[in-house]
Amino acid sequence: MTKREKINLTRIIISIALLIPYIILEHLNVFDLIENEPLRFYSILSFSILLYLFISYDIIKKAFTNIIHGQIFDENFLMLIASIGAFIVSYYEEAIAVMIFYQIGELFEHIAVGKSRSSIKALLDIKPDIARVKRNNELIELDPLEVSLGETLVVKPGERIPLDGILLSDSSSLDTKALTGESMPKDVFSGELLLSGSINLSNLIEIKVTKLYEDSTASKILELVENATNQKSRQENFITKFAKVYTPVVCISALLLFIIGSIITNDMNTWGYRALNFLVVSCPCALVISIPLSYFVGIGVASKYGILIKGSSYIEKYAKANHYVFDKTGTITEGLFIVKDILPKENRDEILYLASIAESNSNHPIAKSIINEYLKTNKVVDDTYELTDLPGYGIIARKNNDTIMCGNQKLMDKYDIDVSKYDTSYYATCYVAKNNVLIGVILIEDKIKDEAYETFAYLKNNNIKTTMLTGDNYSVSENVSKNLGITNFHSSLLPADKIKYLEEILKNKDSNVVFVGDGINDAPSLMLSDIGVSMGMNGQDAAIEASDVVLMHDDLKRLNTLRKISKTVTLIAIENIVFSLIVKFTILILSSFGLTNMWISIFGDVGVAILAILNALRINKNYD
Repeated sequence: MTKREKINLTRIIISIALLIPYIILEHLNVFDLIENEPLRFYSILSFSILLYLFISYDIIKKAFTNIIHGQIFDENFLMLIASIGAFIVSYYEEAIAVMIFYQIGELFEHIAVGKSRSSIKALLDIKPDIARVKRNNELIELDPLEVSLGETLVVKPGERIPLDGILLSDSSSLDTKALTGESMPKDVFSGELLLSGSINLSNLIEIKVTKLYEDSTASKILELVENATNQKSRQENFITKFAKVYTPVVCISALLLFIIGSIITNDMNTWGYRALNFLVVSCPCALVISIPLSYFVGIGVASKYGILIKGSSYIEKYAKANHYVFDKTGTITEGLFIVKDILPKENRDEILYLASIAESNSNHPIAKSIINEYLKTNKVVDDTYELTDLPGYGIIARKNNDTIMCGNQKLMDKYDIDVSKYDTSYYATCYVAKNNVLIGVILIEDKIKDEAYETFAYLKNNNIKTTMLTGDNYSVSENVSKNLGITNFHSSLLPADKIKYLEEILKNKDSNVVFVGDGINDAPSLMLSDIGVSMGMNGQDAAIEASDVVLMHDDLKRLNTLRKISKTVTLIAIENIVFSLIVKFTILILSSFGLTNMWISIFGDVGVAILAILNALRINKNYD
């Protein structure tokens, strides 16, 4: 609890401790023992005013500040008018009670928001203060913004890694909880990529900087968190617009109720009291507070599981999603390729040599697996060839009169090279040809992620359609699809083909489509879909930028977790809207006919708000 919340709680306790004896003495007619009527009147009035000011001075200040800035019709204004009106008609205890219960509602709101904020506080704490850099054989401390690419960082145990980079030291353990939601320390070894925001737990380490601060993981996450409230859900936008119209309407209605009732009955006190009841119960606190709070709590809970959501509107959309479209490599599969076999075996060395030439400058995971295999028995790769990258096909390497082609079947078909003699079922395939003659084939294996089985089983059990779009061949794609129970798949696709199939899916007006991917070529699909979900740990920057949701731990099961969270959030938001409106309109009607008192009206306002806030806090539960 913050200092401000403790102060407000103390004010509430003191006010209640003074108000309850006052009400008891009032109802026992103890004050009538004071025979001097003016003394009795002014004593009670003075005590009531002092207690009223003690509990409500901040509300009065906010109400007048908002009026000065042109924001007249808000909850502070309604509470002020209603309580002052109660004083005018001599309902002192009700006036004080209105403010006490309103403060209780405000306290509940602050505590609820504080709990949700603490859920994402770890994300906001990942911003590094300093970077310790080696320059000219000296160790200097700089602002992370001043560090250049390629420089060497030194990070002590217990310190946060300030910038993304490659580990130069032998090994260490990292706390990545703020980034991924994973509580277990992660062991890292020389050559691995370390993400800024992680905490070094064991050894003094050196890191070679690979990204400037503005492009680092920590910076990107901070930007996502800070902008998360910009994208509001339709329910939040509805409540904002509703409150702007609703509040002036009820103020005018209360005024008309007082005027018309007073004229007809010539009883201003009775109709003034009814109008004040009308104002108290009409305050839209329950709606204005609980609906945004529901989504804020949802964003906070999701962050505990390493799920970053770029706005509450995506929670609402995700709850309605009924069709999930997946990239394969690095999303459904590990994306950590190994060379399974090389055919024909007698040409192994030549095939691997030619493929290493073509793939020498590529960052594609398959290319890296080929290079790694080649370097097991060779020291260097021949880099004297001119390389031409054909996206979706492969690579062509040329030198003098030699041409090496390394790629998929589409590349071979393009140059009329027959590959039918090789059975490449269930493996990613890299064909190697020289001067338009097929030399052989490299079979690459990519393991399905362990959590993919549970993820797709959950989606199937919830009647959600799934589609896989991949550049891999038909046999590999079919095998993955059968193993996971994927509804539909399309194989051997170019990046442009993925867009075409996704557009066809989106044409179905009944579909709410989630696209899940990790690569640069997935960025257009992530932007085109209703909700784009990217992998945050190994995903490409372009994919993370284009997505609406980031899975920081690359754990597909978090798709299921997010669905559970989003369903809970939207259900509770609807419950709060319906419950609040039914109670308020019921009490408004009853108060118009004089069938309620101000205590019932206080429940209709603050009581409903507190119940709605408590209902919103139900979101903060375990979803594993």
